[in-house]
Parts: sequence; structure tokens; C-alpha cells
Amino acid sequence: MATIIDTLRESGTAAKPRARHPEKINRPDTPILRKPEWIRVKAPGSPVYAETKQIVRDNNLVTVCEEAGCPNIGECWSKKHATMMIMGDTCTRACSFCNVKTGLPAALDPHEPENVGRAIAKLGLRHVVITSVDRDDLADGGAQHFVEVIQAIRRLSPGTTIEILTPDFLRKEGALEKVVAAKPDVFNHNLETVPRLYLNIRPGARYFHSLRLLQRVKELDPTIFTKSGIMVGLGETREEVQQVMDDMRSANIDFLTIGQYLQPTRKHAAVDRFVTPDEFKSYETVARTKGFLLVSSSPLTRSSYHADEDFARLRDARNALLTRG
Repeated sequence: MATIIDTLRESGTAAKPRARHPEKINRPDTPILRKPEWIRVKAPGSPVYAETKQIVRDNNLVTVCEEAGCPNIGECWSKKHATMMIMGDTCTRACSFCNVKTGLPAALDPHEPENVGRAIAKLGLRHVVITSVDRDDLADGGAQHFVEVIQAIRRLSPGTTIEILTPDFLRKEGALEKVVAAKPDVFNHNLETVPRLYLNIRPGARYFHSLRLLQRVKELDPTIFTKSGIMVGLGETREEVQQVMDDMRSANIDFLTIGQYLQPTRKHAAVDRFVTPDEFKSYETVARTKGFLLVSSSPLTRSSYHADEDFARLRDARNALLTRG
């Protein structure tokens, strides 16, 4: 498990550490439930993990694996699978589930697209996931930066397929169209939770806007795979989860991921309960009957977990469907 810190010290200064999530300082502490056996993972430490970490550092990259405290970092980095987080490490949103730090972001790094492309080539990735912080401060929400990163990867690592996990581009006219025109192989945007919980869990977002965003991707380019995920264990009901599945299918989403919410700190939203592996399996069965091309549902499922293998399965599933048709 990655170490999660609540304070940050500005580099090169003797200033007092500042809060990682200043908007959460005055919130009451929430209880942290003891994790069941099925949710525990080994601490990272393999030689390949260390090599991956060094490549990330050498290219001045940020990864969501570290920033969000992903429990799968040891396994993924030991396979040289790192999810790059572009446009800095500071998010303009303040979702109550997320451990990425919040505040006013710095200016975009014009060298980042090249750095990302070089790192992916050096890692030898067949498939890469590129995500970002929300950048509500930018006129296009960072859409052009996504385009430049995609173009750099195509140029420097032409054999790599590209999956992007984007913000919602809320009130950013033309941003989505710009990114879709760059033709990523997979367009992912997570709904995160059921509509009833948005005000508490994802207050800066709008459920039906996010759903429409994914539907619009398919309208603009039907060849791009679409993907979305939700967390469970936040207080949602089974009926609500199944309704989200139906909403996603109405938007022609190809790939659904469902994973257990894990609470980063006592200031974040509390875990309501730990969903059992059998329940996750049941969700997967239901989702498959609803027509998703692919479903990943398990306690440790995350958006980019096993993304390279899943992309191969997505292609196979689509080809099988076309053959039957």
C-alpha cells in the first residue's frame, strides 16, 4: 500500500507544511473501518518496481498510482504499468473520496507531452492509460494538452495503444470534440457513484453531464471504445448500482469497472461497508447480461488495473460481436 500523507512541504523552502486538502481541514473526522482480508495487498518492492519508479522520476512525471494512493501500485509497477497523470498534481475540484491534492494548479508544462512519450517508449508499454487532474482554470479544461500528449505518444511510441481517463470538461465548449478528434483507442470517464450521492461525493460534477459526455464520444466516433467506472461501499443500494448500469448501456458504454471505495484519511468520505467478493461477482454477472462488452468487478478493481489485458479482451469481444452479426 502506498503511504498516504496529509501535508506537503514546498520544495526548497523552510515553510510550514501546508494541507494536502485545505478544504477538508475543518471537517469532522470519520471512522476508518478495518480492512477485511480480501482487500489487503503486499507492500511494493520488486526490482522492476524500482526501475519503473526511476523512469517516472527521470522524466519528471506524475502518476495517479502515487497521488491517489492506489492499492495496486506494487503489482502494476512490477509489470512496468504506470498510469500517467498529466497537467500537474493539483486538482481544482474537491471530491470527498479522492486523495489527489487540491488547490490552484501551476501553469501547464510545455515539455510534458514529450516527457510522457519518451517514458512510455522506455517502459516499452503495449497499452498506456493517461489521466489528469481537473483543470477548471483552463479555458478548454486541458483538452489541447490531452491532444498533444496523444500526438507525442503516437510519434515516440507508435506501437502503444492509448487509453485516456478524462475530466468531465464541464462548461468547456468544444473541448470533448477536440480530444475525440485525436483518436485515443479508449475514452474513459468515471461516473464514480450513483446520482443520489453526487452532492456529497462528487459535488463539482453533474451525473447526467458525465453520462452525456460518454454518449457523445460514441456519436462523434463509434470506433473508440468507451469505459466508465463506479466505486461501491459508499452507501449506495444494489438497485441504484443496477440503474447506473442501465444508464451506461443507454449511453452505449462498452466497458464497466466496479471497485471497492477505500478511504484515504479520516477527513475523507467514510466507507459505509466492505462489499464482499461474492457481491462483486454478482454485479459482474448482472452487468454482462445488460450487454457490456467487458466488465471488471472486484474489490481491488480500479480504472487502469490490468488495462493492457483488458484492451485486448475489448477488441476480441467487439470482433466476436461483429462476426456474429
